[in-house]
Amino acid sequence: MSKKIIISIIIILVLVFGAYQFFFKKEKPKFTVADVVRGTINQEISETGQIQKGDKINISFKNPGRIESISAKVGDQVKKGDVLAKLDTSDIKIQLQEARANFSLYQAQSNKLLAGASAEQIKAARTAVSNAEAAFQNAKQNFINITAKAEDNLNSDYEDALSALSDAYLKAYNAQSAAYLIQRNYFTGNDQESTNVKEKRNSIETSVSKIKYYFDDIQTGPSKDKTELYLSQIKNELSNVSSYLKIIREICDESGYFSLVSSTDKSSLDTHRLNIITVISNIANAQQTIASTKLTNEYNINTAKTTASSTEGTLLVAKDSFNTLTASPRQEDVDLYQAQVDKARAEVQILENKIQEASLKSPVDGQIIEIKKRAGELVQSALSDSVVIILPTDTYEIEADIYEEDVVKMNIGNEVDISLIAFPDQTFKGRVISVDPAEKLVEGVVYYKTIIDFEKIPEGVKPGMTADLVIKTASKENVLIIPRNAINKKDGKTIVETLNGKNIGEREVQIGLEGNNDMAEIIFGLNEGEKVIIR
Repeated sequence: MSKKIIISIIIILVLVFGAYQFFFKKEKPKFTVADVVRGTINQEISETGQIQKGDKINISFKNPGRIESISAKVGDQVKKGDVLAKLDTSDIKIQLQEARANFSLYQAQSNKLLAGASAEQIKAARTAVSNAEAAFQNAKQNFINITAKAEDNLNSDYEDALSALSDAYLKAYNAQSAAYLIQRNYFTGNDQESTNVKEKRNSIETSVSKIKYYFDDIQTGPSKDKTELYLSQIKNELSNVSSYLKIIREICDESGYFSLVSSTDKSSLDTHRLNIITVISNIANAQQTIASTKLTNEYNINTAKTTASSTEGTLLVAKDSFNTLTASPRQEDVDLYQAQVDKARAEVQILENKIQEASLKSPVDGQIIEIKKRAGELVQSALSDSVVIILPTDTYEIEADIYEEDVVKMNIGNEVDISLIAFPDQTFKGRVISVDPAEKLVEGVVYYKTIIDFEKIPEGVKPGMTADLVIKTASKENVLIIPRNAINKKDGKTIVETLNGKNIGEREVQIGLEGNNDMAEIIFGLNEGEKVIIR
């Protein structure tokens, strides 16, 4: 093999391999997977502040409301914890009374559950079961009786219908014979009248043959469905016979035959037609009776069945109630009642806290330099509606500029961890005591000046020192959480990609608290143990 051929083969192989890599070999998707788990999520704001000489502090209530009284005056010297003003708590006190009543109720129900049923309650429950059992047996027997009676009534109606059909065949056959005699005696020529009479006589014979077939078929194998079908078909054939008799009778009164056909034969035709009409009416009545009986039976049976089902349901409820009453309380019930007690207790505590928070207390020692509200006025947001301004006695506080997106997460009183470069390996405690209602623009970005007070001022602290702050704004325990980078926006919706085996899907979710550890709370849309994709 020549050198040129070998080179050509190599080039072809390289091209084929390149085409395979480009067109056929798919790159495996690159992503990681995270589990949906339960855990604790903390929301914190990290910021840097600077220690300043004590400046005036804007103080407001934590919750909105109407000011009941203001006990401080401008110029007053106050101590930390002194009450400066109070909100009207009359509505909250009413809610607190209701909450305490609910707490007492749930506590009593829980105690009753643990104590079990009394002898009187057990006796009453046993009597209820006996009464319900008797009512059910009566209703069940009544259902059986009504069903049997309904069948008997319907069978009787079908027997009457068969009698009507038997009479129908007899009357139709007699009408056929009468038509035959009239035709044979008077209409034997080739004139139009004779031809018409012969045709109608033949039609009558055809209808009578069908009626006989239907009637004989019922006799060989009677059934309700067949009887109802043949009632309608025989009634139609009888209507045809009646029409044909009428035509023959009218021809008898035409000029050429008026005097020829005897009055006796004419009367015979009238009689047979009247008999046919009577039979048609009888069949219609039989059909109506069957239909009415069916409706009545259906109503009676359904009523009896509903009553039986209702009494059976009452019996089951009575038995369940008796079993529940006499059984030891399930742990699930104990937990449920305890949860109700705990919830009611928490509501009481929340309202009690609101009443406590309705007293505006000085966060620091200092002097009142301005009072911005009067008794009777409404207070709105704690961040923007200050009531009293105090000049602290303490010489130091921390001032920090908080970004507008973070400041809405904060509340007055939030705990703060404070780290100072001058005091390595130490963390000091503090609280948010003031947020300036006026914004502060820094290079076009909106910030709000926030004041943090030391719980205890470290010895040796100096103005201008830098403070690293961790403001604890919210925390939730035992909630569903996933990594924040698994969350995406699509068409205005918040979605995550889920992995189920080898199947990838999308799920819309609602996000709750977003934590400082790059985790986010899932309010709905995912279940514990599911897997989400992080790309």
